Amino acid sequence: MTEQGYIVSTAPTDGFGSIETNASQLKDYVLQVLKETGQDKVNLICHSKGGLDARYMIQTLDMADKVASVTFLCTPHKGSQIATKLYALPKPLRGLIAWWLTLWYRIFGDQHPEVLKVCYQLSYTPEGVLKDFDHHDGIFMQSYATTMEKCKDDFVMGIPLYFSRRFEDSPSDGLVSVESAKFGEYQGICTDASVSHSEIVDFMAGKKKREKIYAFYLTLCEDLAKRDL
Repeated sequence: MTEQGYIVSTAPTDGFGSIETNASQLKDYVLQVLKETGQDKVNLICHSKGGLDARYMIQTLDMADKVASVTFLCTPHKGSQIATKLYALPKPLRGLIAWWLTLWYRIFGDQHPEVLKVCYQLSYTPEGVLKDFDHHDGIFMQSYATTMEKCKDDFVMGIPLYFSRRFEDSPSDGLVSVESAKFGEYQGICTDASVSHSEIVDFMAGKKKREKIYAFYLTLCEDLAKRDL
């Protein structure tokens, strides 16, 4: 993207941090980027729970005037059935899974992993995902989804997709359904390929898929630039 003249930065937020913790980390990083670049606002492109972190940051941490737009990719605005089922497991099993994930995410670099809290926040319970967050005046918000056609299309997301199809009435990328991903101006599916929740951020995506994914991001940046937000 830098070759096309776009300034691209990646926020180092925790992979399994709570919405509140990650929003604070995101705020610090956005302020740092604005200071370094001399810009007044940023365009946020948020994947998965990162979209909820951004919404919390904007509405709760006084950052509305620092954000021009938010593009949500596969963000579970209406919760995740996978997270709901995980949180509903018997406490011993739930605790074991949380311990295992916490261990690995600390190894990956998380500062404050809170697996059980994240699962609760992404669940379909009334106090779970932040359903009471509305669109914010003055900030352009749009959303995209991805879908997987077959479990074998991505072995990482294949198992979640199998269970997702048992719990969801809407097509899914393995973790987030299309219906849950809709927020603001819903723009549809990112690409015409079978792309999983993790592949859309180029995690173990094959060459052909990667080309389509990169083309999507380039088109997205071009569209945001034309909007002159």
